[in-house]
Formats: sequence, structure tokens, C-alpha cells
Amino acid sequence: MTQEKAVELGSEALTVAILLAGPVLLAALVIGLIVGMFQAATQINEQTLSFVPKLAGLAVVLFLMTPWMTQVIVDFTQGLYEGIPGMLR
Repeated sequence: MTQEKAVELGSEALTVAILLAGPVLLAALVIGLIVGMFQAATQINEQTLSFVPKLAGLAVVLFLMTPWMTQVIVDFTQGLYEGIPGMLR
């Protein structure tokens, strides 16, 4: 395997990792901002108030995005297996 191929493979792996983590992190960010603004407006400083909506929101996002995430990781893995003969040269 050449050095360029290894860098390309690492770059593709990082891209897949960002694609998989992006929706979950974005949902947590948006929910956290909304809950934070609500807590600031009402001056309620309860820790569970920020935890429960994030947990529920992330569960919904994972439920909705799992088919797409599975397809992304399957495509990446199939590409790796198909590229094995080229890596052995």
C-alpha cells in the first residue's frame, strides 16, 4: 500500500466518522441551545431539565437516522473489502 493510498483511506474514514456523528451532535447542540435559552428566560436551573429533552431528542434522531447511518457504514466497509486486492500490490 502506498503512502498516498493510506492517507486517502484515513481521510475517507474520518469523513465517514463525521457523517455518522454529525446528526447526533447537531441534534444535541440544537436541543441544548433551546433548553438553555428556556432555562435562562425562566431562571430554572434544574439539571434534569436539560438532560431529559436531550435524551429524548437523541433517541428520536437515532431512530430516524439509523437506516441512513447503517447504509453509510456498510458502503464504506464494502469499499474497504473490495479494495483489498489493490492494497496488496
